[in-house]
Amino acid sequence: MLIIATSPFYNPRCSLESNAAMARFVVATPNTSSSSVLNNSAPHPPPPIRPVLSADVAPTGLRHIVFGIGASSALWKSRKEYIKLWWRAGRMRGFVWMDKPVEEFYSKSSRTGLPPIMVSSDTSKFPYTHGAGSRSALRISRVVSETFRLGLPGVRWFVMGDDDTVFLPENLVHVLSQYDHRQPYYIGSPSESHIQNLIFSYGMAFGGGGFAISRALAEELAKMQDGCLHRYPALYGSDDRIHACMSELGVPVTRHPGFHQCDLWGDVLGLLGAHPVAPLVTLHHLDFLDPVFPTTPSRADALRKLFDGPSPQEGESGMATVPTSSLTRMLQLGASSIFRLTEWPLMVDLTGHRSIGEA
Repeated sequence: MLIIATSPFYNPRCSLESNAAMARFVVATPNTSSSSVLNNSAPHPPPPIRPVLSADVAPTGLRHIVFGIGASSALWKSRKEYIKLWWRAGRMRGFVWMDKPVEEFYSKSSRTGLPPIMVSSDTSKFPYTHGAGSRSALRISRVVSETFRLGLPGVRWFVMGDDDTVFLPENLVHVLSQYDHRQPYYIGSPSESHIQNLIFSYGMAFGGGGFAISRALAEELAKMQDGCLHRYPALYGSDDRIHACMSELGVPVTRHPGFHQCDLWGDVLGLLGAHPVAPLVTLHHLDFLDPVFPTTPSRADALRKLFDGPSPQEGESGMATVPTSSLTRMLQLGASSIFRLTEWPLMVDLTGHRSIGEA
């Protein structure tokens, strides 16, 4: 007689190793009553083996993301200050892709507080015919493919941004953990500007606002992108070239409202104050925006204050102040008109539930 005990979690699509752990076989000896099988003197079967989560199904974290930052040596001196705000040396992986070496290219990233510097490969073989654009769009459009070809282990997501894109890393992890990196995903957002979307596309993830490409899609992009670039010489920028290749691959953009291109000027109180109930993932074009905290003249210092959270004396009377690690839970948004009403700007819960102080 053959007795088979099968786990209710058995799935024929599971791996062979998992299936082996799902079933246990007990063979009864011939001419033996069932009671003798259950006799205490009979050898006990080994305990069932509990399946262990493989590295590929563990929760997504910062270690699974690699950043590709498109940068220019001409603007590097000022733009690198934005990257220093959000980059976590030793905890993140990524590269700044330059048109030529800069000073930090010859230094260890642990000393600079910046990602390692890479120089983009030559793109002279690709045609570029747009009359008002720059050939730098070609090399920047290849940042994801060039990063993929480095062969870093354990990467689930390739995240693209500009040197003036500010990421909120914990929020980015939260967003990407909701998607399966083994499927083709192209995650980002169009512009806030209707005109920009008409010029380019409402279906395009704008590169300055940042976008994320799953590993499965990055692999396919790396295979076909060079040929794709030859087919679209008249496009203007890097993000519309990426969009053209995504269209050929049949992958539409998955919109997330937390990615912000910020094709705006001056005071962005309206944008930030009316932010959707979703984590804020990126901000961009900060050189063209008023400082997030108007009393702080330097844009970089204002954003640093954003990441650090308010000091105890700056909290509004009766409102709890936010600790240094506040960006794991919430973001403080401020603008000049708010400062006329309160001592500390509006605080928005980044988990997407409610504003601080709301009943």
